[in-house]
Amino acid sequence: MTSETITAAASGSWTLGDLPVHRIGFGAMRLTGSAAFHLGTPSDRDRSIAVLRRAIELGVDHIDTAAFYFSAVRSANELINSALAPYTDDLVIATKVGPFRDYSGEWGTPARPDQLRAHVEENLRQLGRDHLDLVYLRRMGQDSIAEHFGALAELREAGLIRHLGISSIGLRHLEEAQAIAPVVSVQNQYGLDSPNAGTDELLRTCGEQGVAFVPFFAIAGKGGAQGPSGSDGDEVLAVARAHGATPAQVRLAWTLRQGPHVLAIPGTGSPDHLVENVAAGALRLTDDEMARLDALHRPGG
Repeated sequence: MTSETITAAASGSWTLGDLPVHRIGFGAMRLTGSAAFHLGTPSDRDRSIAVLRRAIELGVDHIDTAAFYFSAVRSANELINSALAPYTDDLVIATKVGPFRDYSGEWGTPARPDQLRAHVEENLRQLGRDHLDLVYLRRMGQDSIAEHFGALAELREAGLIRHLGISSIGLRHLEEAQAIAPVVSVQNQYGLDSPNAGTDELLRTCGEQGVAFVPFFAIAGKGGAQGPSGSDGDEVLAVARAHGATPAQVRLAWTLRQGPHVLAIPGTGSPDHLVENVAAGALRLTDDEMARLDALHRPGG
């Protein structure tokens, strides 16, 4: 693959509500350090800003972030603001609210419904915006999301939020939210190494309803916030060799093949990995390769 010449347009497009985006976007979690949050070494600020600006040059028009994406010395939202403001009209910035970290980086009690406005306003302040394009409610284990999602729906009516999404949910939570306000996107952990029958069903339901499905940790898999585990099986490596691609590109291509409503938001602090991730949108796996990879994702199924 000639990665350097491929832009995000090669991945196709989807519309989040009324906001068109390329299906390959960018996740900001890894901008702050070698691993998410406080788990790694803080990043070089100039390098992170260069990665963001290069992403835009490569046609990325969908960035996923959060106010709680920060390390000891770096904030993803501050980096986005410094690198990209004033923002172009076609750039969609999605953020998420619900989880809370204090200034020392420790996780605190998730927000109550009446505290979500403060979470939204903090993202607005950090990003330097007067509204947020897309806000996800990140479910933090609560059985019902009605009160929390209802609070965000009120902020949408007030003009602080344009579109709403939900994250880390089950099918019943999607139904619960849709009874309150339109849901344009669902964000759950999903990838080749993350078999989950419930999430597979949720992905299919989103496609049937025209709701975007935006997986996180599609490359990292079981490594999660720590990053990729580095253990790629023989099938993934064989497909990668056949295309002159990297295993990460194969994982992203497999993810995008799950449906036209599936978007990818791979994150990185490396300019080279950024180029490779964007180029994965042009990788077309054969039906046979998909079947072999599907067997890894759904063993025995």
